[in-house]
Amino acid sequence: MTLFGDGLEAAVQKAFTRPAPKSAPAQMRYLVKQLKGTKAVAQLLRVSQRTVERYVKNQIKKPRPDLAARLEREVKKRWQPQIRAKARQTAATTGGIVIDTRARIGYTAPIGSTDDARLRHLTIALPPRYAARLFDAQQAGADDQRLQQIAAEGLKEVYFQDSGRRAGSLEEVRFTDVEHVEFDL
Repeated sequence: MTLFGDGLEAAVQKAFTRPAPKSAPAQMRYLVKQLKGTKAVAQLLRVSQRTVERYVKNQIKKPRPDLAARLEREVKKRWQPQIRAKARQTAATTGGIVIDTRARIGYTAPIGSTDDARLRHLTIALPPRYAARLFDAQQAGADDQRLQQIAAEGLKEVYFQDSGRRAGSLEEVRFTDVEHVEFDL
């Protein structure tokens, strides 16, 4: 599980205007339509083509838990691509992105200083350029560590440096021991 990647995906999914199909047969029909055939869906979900056909015809209605999870994930990944793209574009150009996290955040400072790395719970609005960087990195296949680095740079600028008004010589913010992270557009 990727904490940051899944968090970004969940934020984008909040922009959906219609709910994704809920039942397994409806999800299967949607995937068959998207991938233009039962064979491609069968390979994607690692089941037989016959199984896919039986879901499409409503002969099977309740998948195993592991198949249900894969099915839901693949449907949500493809659901409303224009809405998804528009939400990303808005966040990257005008809206920015809000990060809510509980983690060890800070930088090397004198012991006892309030800026020393410690467990903090922050809810910070990052400027659009950080939203753009996060989404670009995610689409380029960046790992969680890279996404975490970009978020740390945003927190450094907005929270610690107050958008350039203080701590100008600050080098690097440590963002570790992430307990919780959530994004909102």
